[in-house]
Amino acid sequence: MSGVSVTKDTEDARPASGDLVVLSNVNKHFGALHVLQDIDLTIARGEVVVVIGPSGSGKSTLCRAINRLEPIDSGSISLDGKPLPAEGKELARLRADVGMVFQSFNLFAHKTVLENVTLGQIKVRKKDKRAADEFARTLLDRVGVANQADKYPAQLSGGQQQRVAIARALAMEPKVMLFDEPTSALDPEMINEVLEVMQQLARDGMTMVVVTHEMGFARSAANRVVFMADGQIVEEATPEQFFTNPRSDRAKDFLSKILHH
Repeated sequence: MSGVSVTKDTEDARPASGDLVVLSNVNKHFGALHVLQDIDLTIARGEVVVVIGPSGSGKSTLCRAINRLEPIDSGSISLDGKPLPAEGKELARLRADVGMVFQSFNLFAHKTVLENVTLGQIKVRKKDKRAADEFARTLLDRVGVANQADKYPAQLSGGQQQRVAIARALAMEPKVMLFDEPTSALDPEMINEVLEVMQQLARDGMTMVVVTHEMGFARSAANRVVFMADGQIVEEATPEQFFTNPRSDRAKDFLSKILHH
């Protein structure tokens, strides 16, 4: 097995650009609503891209298209040089490579925290239970909830549940992590504990696409801010450029509404 991954890694290293996720001319409609319009976006290995914009701008749809939770109407999306598979086993494998953390934590209520984090490792990654348990405990420790391993999700606070959801996604050793407004369902005092875990992941070099309303996180953790409005990418820039000197009127308008100086 290790032999396989070695060759795979050398292949992966071949594209000098190191592009991990590439969206090209992506379009998506919900009925008459054109939610993604000719989206071109490339995310490099190890890059943290934060997607911001007004509600209904297509941010979550963009995020969900990357692991095919939302099929697209036209255009192409590739992960690590391969087009997204349409269905079946290949799609399940893709989902394992793309970790996803939602607004609602989507944990299995009838399984303990530890079982939530081991399940995918055993079922999809075919790890034996002992190795899966050990890795799960390491990850729960990493996100600061190691002492909650034997509890059920309902016994945890929202912030703890979201950190378990992050550990569960990490347990699959994904190539990229998608976060779809991971703090919007949390009480204000729990938001920071989740953002801190995400900050640490960013520092550790995880490739991340984060849809969020948390501008402080965008400022401090993003390599690049992607601003969306009306289904289009209006502007992409470093956080420094975007927050101090946005180019488009849409972005200026958006920032003036949300940044209370």
